[in-house]
Amino acid sequence: MALRKILTLDADGETLRKKSREVTEINDRILTLLDDMAETMYHASGVGLAAPQVGVLKRVVVIDIGEGLIELINPVIVYKKGEQINAEGCLSVPGKSGTVARPEKVIVRALNRNGEEVEVRGEDLLAIALCHEIDHLDGTVYVDKVIEYVDLAAQQEE
Repeated sequence: MALRKILTLDADGETLRKKSREVTEINDRILTLLDDMAETMYHASGVGLAAPQVGVLKRVVVIDIGEGLIELINPVIVYKKGEQINAEGCLSVPGKSGTVARPEKVIVRALNRNGEEVEVRGEDLLAIALCHEIDHLDGTVYVDKVIEYVDLAAQQEE
């Protein structure tokens, strides 16, 4: 496993705005990518990371909201219900946060590292993380959906 550089919107916006390609074969490169992404996410104290954030335009995400690692290949949101409005941040937009409206509940279908179809049901923070990371795969960054920005620097001074 290896730490990968996390791209930032300021420096690498062009890459982060591109749509990722579907994974057609789960091979050693994809498995290494999953491992590296998990290590990078944990090292950066994040709760999710999408492959485009480390410069790989493949439909791969990792998430851990404190309940164990979730690895998803070619994830698709198949169900959404309700709405929640919460502050979000992003490893690719350091030092900033903004209020975003997301579904309260989602169901996502994807492949796991073994190529098996899995279904992940997310509520609350997991629903946010799933939507946030899947957005990255479509070239969307949370700042595109912000209702209101939060000034983190001002909050730290208080």
